Amino acid sequence: MAEILYEDNHIIAVYKRSSDLAQGDKTGDISLDTEVKKYLGEKYKKPGEVFLGVIHRLDRPVSGVILYARTSKALERLNEMFRMKQVKKTYLAIVKERPPEDEATITHFLKKNEAQNKSYVYDTEVKGSKEASLTYRLKGRSERFYLLEIELHSGRHHQIRAQLAKIGCPIKGDLKYGFPRSNEDGGISLLARRLEFIHPVKKEPVSITAHFPEGDIWSVFMDSIA
Repeated sequence: MAEILYEDNHIIAVYKRSSDLAQGDKTGDISLDTEVKKYLGEKYKKPGEVFLGVIHRLDRPVSGVILYARTSKALERLNEMFRMKQVKKTYLAIVKERPPEDEATITHFLKKNEAQNKSYVYDTEVKGSKEASLTYRLKGRSERFYLLEIELHSGRHHQIRAQLAKIGCPIKGDLKYGFPRSNEDGGISLLARRLEFIHPVKKEPVSITAHFPEGDIWSVFMDSIA
């Protein structure tokens, strides 16, 4: 079972490893939401189907915080909060090239190619594209790599991966977006580090933080960021 980062009667957040499938797909692999449902059913001795609302997703090669709703009320309210951009989403990415600026907000237009499961990035709007915006900050460097902190302002398909590649900074291990070599675990060096929001029922601030993944080169950057 995945590591629990936060749990109460209304929501549950778990740590997604880069190998975990966030939600069932055509691969047929057991997904994280199925695991969480089983955990809740066993822990609370719930007969029958356990309710678990999927609020957002993470690409399979990405690790970090993923949040689910345990009640329909929490699901409805959180869906609205995500839609209204009332949830702060912070990511960390390891890249090989230094970005053009140490801090910048970048805006592009992304168009998803369903057949390739890939998003293409344009500087100006094209038919079928959607605006995508994020802010990145350079937070650390090692001998060969740079650590970027990213705040997402929109939630487009492969947005961080595609936009960073567009500015010449493909994420370590991300073959699909131009990094030359894969990571040993098959994942990419992108971490959904933190979710911050107002609890949908208790109306209290909630901040859920994921630890750095094991292995790879994350340990080099341990002191670079809180």
